[in-house]
Amino acid sequence: MKKVLITILALVPLTMWAQDNTWERPEVEEEEQEVKASNVDAKYLRGAVPLVDGKVVFSKTINAPGKSAKEIFDIVHKYMEKMTKEQNQINSRLVIDDPQKYEVAGSYEEWLVFKSLAIYLDQTRFSYILSVKCEQGKAEVTMSRIRYLYDEYRKPQKYKAEEWITDDEAVNKKNTRLYPNSGKFRRKTIDRKDFLFNKLETLLK
Repeated sequence: MKKVLITILALVPLTMWAQDNTWERPEVEEEEQEVKASNVDAKYLRGAVPLVDGKVVFSKTINAPGKSAKEIFDIVHKYMEKMTKEQNQINSRLVIDDPQKYEVAGSYEEWLVFKSLAIYLDQTRFSYILSVKCEQGKAEVTMSRIRYLYDEYRKPQKYKAEEWITDDEAVNKKNTRLYPNSGKFRRKTIDRKDFLFNKLETLLK
């Protein structure tokens, strides 16, 4: 009888410890999920969408050593005009075309696709101004006046970048993940901006 009692007492701490772990595991798993999410979304978290005087404005200085302002203008102008005719464009055109001041700007409206499946297409109209000021050896590029028109054929929803993809609107308070709805707009907008800025940088090398 004593041997049985001793065996039972010996097992109690292990049982209690196992129960404690059972209760703690969901918290650990939740933390692990947030870490995984933050790794995936790291480049899209706080600070990735800059505000200038309360407006969302992406900007970048692209260096083009050895190139004149005219050479840079000609390269940028050719690409931005070509952009207006690409397949994903809707109503896009150049709105500033000044070879004297070496400035060019385009008003672009295009499809931004979130998910495309055989029976399902999730996308939004995406409009913005892309402008470039060319100088000796460099170009100042900005993307601004960003707007969205979503779900236009069922229940149209219009958003301005300032009210939809900013840190407060699209990133959780812990800065570990993006919110599902506004987050997908923020992610795709940053991706598109990165593509365009990188493309211009490649052309000006």
